[in-house]
Amino acid sequence: MANRAASAGSAGSAVVKAARRPEVRLSSLEAYDGGELEPDGDYDGFEFRDVDFVGQDGEGARFMDCALTGCALDETGLKRARVLDSVLRDIRGVGTDLSDATLRDVEVVDARLGGTQLHGAVLDRVVVRGGKIDYLNLRRAKLKDVVFESCVLVEPDFGGARLERVEFVDCVLRDADFSAATLTDVDLRRVAELGIARGVGRLAGAVISPAQLMDLAEVLAAEMGVKVAGV
Repeated sequence: MANRAASAGSAGSAVVKAARRPEVRLSSLEAYDGGELEPDGDYDGFEFRDVDFVGQDGEGARFMDCALTGCALDETGLKRARVLDSVLRDIRGVGTDLSDATLRDVEVVDARLGGTQLHGAVLDRVVVRGGKIDYLNLRRAKLKDVVFESCVLVEPDFGGARLERVEFVDCVLRDADFSAATLTDVDLRRVAELGIARGVGRLAGAVISPAQLMDLAEVLAAEMGVKVAGV
């Protein structure tokens, strides 16, 4: 995908590098037998369909060339898990713990999640497409070549995170927190609804549209300590 030139609300033009999307090609998969997850378990080439993982502990587990479809992940412990070359479709859950996990070459499609813990995680070539995720915790996470597309993110927390080549496409970004975040080649121009609760001053390294600049003017003024009043 070619790089795109964009105005960043300044006299010059800004060039933002496009994210590299994952290319997940799953061959014939083996149906999962329904046993509980195991800490440090190794799952290679499995299809998990409508499996209930509620409350289970899979800390440190590795999922490679897997498909998880319609699985329940409420309070599932997946801290330090590695999810590689896999597709997660229609997953649902509240309080899923993926802190310090690694997601590489992963597609997350039509997820319904709340309070997912991804703090300290590493996301590399990941697409999150469709669905709704409330209170996503990505504090101090590292995101590189990540695309959020046609999804709804309510109060996502990017505090202290590092974002490089991250795109938000036709999605809702509501009350986001970018406090202490570092952004490089982050494209926000195609966000359908852009709301930043904290950290708007950390948007250096991002590209926004002129209309978004106007929408954020009040928040930017507050961040800079500028009072706006009529005469």
